[in-house]
Amino acid sequence: NGIHLIDVRSSRRRRRLHSLGLAAMPEKRPFERLPADVSPINYSLCLKPDLLDFTFEGKLEAAAQVRQATNQIVMNCADIDIITASYAPEGDEEIHATGFNYQNEDEKVTLSFPSTLQTGTGTLKIDFVGELNDKMKGFYRSKYTTPSGEVRYAAVTQFEATDARRAFPCWDEPAIKATFDISLVVPKDRVALSNMNIIDRKPYPDDENLVEVKFARTPVMSTYLVAFVVGEYDFVETRSKDGVCVRVYTPVGKAEQGKFALEVAAKTLPFYKDYFNVPYPLPKIDLIAIADFAAGKVNFILLETALLIDPKNSCSSSRQWVALVVGHELAHQWFGNLVTMEWWTHLWLNEGFASWIEYLCVDHCFPEYDIWTQFVSADYTRAQELDALDNSHPIEVSVGHPSEVDEIFDAISYSKGASVIRMLHDYIGDKDFKKGMNMYLTKFQQKNAATEDLWESLENASGKPIAAVMNTWTKQMGFPLIYVEAEQVEDDRLLRLSQKKFCASGPYVGEDYPQWMVPITISTSEDANQAKLKILMDKPEMNVVLKNVKPDQWVKLNLGTVGFYRTQYSSSMLESLLPGIRDLSLPPVDRLGLQNDLFSLARAGIISTVEVLKVMEAFVNEPNYTVWSDLSCNLGILSTLLSHTDFYEEIQEFVKDVFSPIGERLGWDPKPGEGHLDALLRGLVLGKLGKAGHKATLEEARRRFKDHVEGKQILSADLRSPVYLTVLKHGDSTTLDIMLKLHKQADMQEEKNRIERVLGATLLPDLIQKVLTFALSEEVRPQDTVSVIGGVAGGSKHGRKAAWKFIKDNWEELYNRYQGGFLISRLIKLSVEGFAVDKMAGEVKAFFESHPAPSAERTIQQCCENILLNAAWLKRDADSIHQYLLQRKASPPPV
Repeated sequence: NGIHLIDVRSSRRRRRLHSLGLAAMPEKRPFERLPADVSPINYSLCLKPDLLDFTFEGKLEAAAQVRQATNQIVMNCADIDIITASYAPEGDEEIHATGFNYQNEDEKVTLSFPSTLQTGTGTLKIDFVGELNDKMKGFYRSKYTTPSGEVRYAAVTQFEATDARRAFPCWDEPAIKATFDISLVVPKDRVALSNMNIIDRKPYPDDENLVEVKFARTPVMSTYLVAFVVGEYDFVETRSKDGVCVRVYTPVGKAEQGKFALEVAAKTLPFYKDYFNVPYPLPKIDLIAIADFAAGKVNFILLETALLIDPKNSCSSSRQWVALVVGHELAHQWFGNLVTMEWWTHLWLNEGFASWIEYLCVDHCFPEYDIWTQFVSADYTRAQELDALDNSHPIEVSVGHPSEVDEIFDAISYSKGASVIRMLHDYIGDKDFKKGMNMYLTKFQQKNAATEDLWESLENASGKPIAAVMNTWTKQMGFPLIYVEAEQVEDDRLLRLSQKKFCASGPYVGEDYPQWMVPITISTSEDANQAKLKILMDKPEMNVVLKNVKPDQWVKLNLGTVGFYRTQYSSSMLESLLPGIRDLSLPPVDRLGLQNDLFSLARAGIISTVEVLKVMEAFVNEPNYTVWSDLSCNLGILSTLLSHTDFYEEIQEFVKDVFSPIGERLGWDPKPGEGHLDALLRGLVLGKLGKAGHKATLEEARRRFKDHVEGKQILSADLRSPVYLTVLKHGDSTTLDIMLKLHKQADMQEEKNRIERVLGATLLPDLIQKVLTFALSEEVRPQDTVSVIGGVAGGSKHGRKAAWKFIKDNWEELYNRYQGGFLISRLIKLSVEGFAVDKMAGEVKAFFESHPAPSAERTIQQCCENILLNAAWLKRDADSIHQYLLQRKASPPPV
């Protein structure tokens, strides 16, 4: 659909999730889909928003079909007052509805008619009024400031999953598709946009300050894809090589900042057209930067922070983020909009697929990003972390009431979904995968489909047992740990493989034995980039013979870290792989996967954490950004854990030892010929060293910060986060005041967010309080409050306690602000996941029992499980880690 309003998974390293089985899910309430006796063919909808008193008037004329004679029509409707309603059978008298019965709980309305509506077609007319709410869902108001400093409001939409019913009465289910003729009555100095192009714009008869803007009829589509926007925007435009008009709308005066997204979109459309071999279905596409968008959902509307790139002030990670977001959203034009899921149960397919192909697309547009390695660190390992919990869930969750949809919009639907599709693509091969995708899109275009329909198309294209394999990954939760040992038999290597469910709490001890059909690739040191053997492991144990492998050659499973499983090697196999980390003969993504598997095995108590620290020291020569990024994340998790001990300083020393050689090699200033990944790596390493209190880094950060503030030498965008973080963590109230002043002066939302995310690094109790108060102030956009509070919780031990107390004290305001959206889950997760004392799990559980947050239910259980897991990990390994760090200090390892 031609406006693109966007999915933003919480950007920045999607911080790690987790929790031990507490409380079963509550009883689901009974839910019935809409009756099928009346359905829409076309909606003709005119809306007139009032941007001053935040209401809107609406007129709906729907061409409908009565399939079964009835005297009532049941539709979805929420927060809308119907004034009049009537139905006119084709060629017959209009019948006025005599009653409107609102079932608010179910978000439905029943229109009752005095006589029976006979089968056939007719016109349903409804006049209604609604509210332009401030809840970031339905038809809502969005605050912005004009260049002259005046505060104004735009009216924008966010309908997925079930909020179209807040803008107009409708059959708000994905399988009830129709065409839409939208018109908007708006002030004549405002821009009005919708899915289609404008076909008419004429003065509004009752008020000379208004115009009526009419849009072309849409293709057949679901209600959740309808979108409209009324506001003040500039735009940049271009044509893709297929002739599609692409525009990026930006806040007034910021059109230049839309150019990067425009370039990505114009490259992306032809890429998808060729990949799917199906043309883009509309004449135009608009991408929009909207100031406050409760993203985290698909389709429609790009957030300002997710779309605007200022060549001077945007950092490399923002560019990459914009490219991924555009790739994700445009993929939905085919996968989601052209073919739509039959019901929300299959939502994972929309999201998982778009979350996978966004990387394929960015890799095509920007090969220098090495984006697939980043996928492993951003999506794959994150999904595995969550999916190892007892409180995980299968990718495919049977959804009844659509309010359950918010709960499944999590890392499992997005990241595990994307990871198993990546594994599937690798198993099938690109050629047959494309062929199957084209069969699927062609067969179901403008219709609805279920997961099974895609498996059938891919099975027909590849001749492989796709449904049987994929059901083991989507219909049961979790994933396997593959244990492997090897024996040299003359010139061959015999491998013994066995699979068991991997659990965050240690070896699996369940009664049942879940099994997976696992596509396994095996490589050797003969060619580290090529699979020597590919097998499908479809039983609990298997023996495999690798021909012609010399005794001194290593053998590795899961080439490219594509298979969604973890590997535990026998100690001799692991020993032989470690030199491949030091001398870089293992490919980057394999080095990353090996380290990440070991870290999670230690976390689960299957191996000792000290073993992993020794492996981490082997990364001294590591050049790859993503490998460092994953290592850094894991060390961050360990640091947080050890902040509960009295030897937190020792782990900081370890961090400095691991990161200082690469820090010295990189230095502070970009060298000629460096690219995107060098910039990301420099920011990561300097931030890590600065945070750990590395003396030279701290001094240089303070010097550069002073120059930046005085305007002598402005910091490059890529250095701002690490410098801000470093000076704040080791600063005082003056430093914090300067940061808050920079925040106030920042013109770009990206800079405001950058500052908001580091404020929590401050260590002094009264400053922490000041930051928390700031989080709820007018200065911070509602959706950004979460990252400020989360930053405090993740910043220090004191910050963690203060943030949790702050959330409890301000719960009512926070909950009202975010209601059922994904932000409430994110807030809870960021603020409590660092605790590591058993009794905190009980405290968190008790608090949410008396302050329920239904959409965050599963997150709360996962957090409590994680707190218990952290506590167990600390009890188990704290002493041995302490001993190792002390002994290291006494006799430093050779560099």
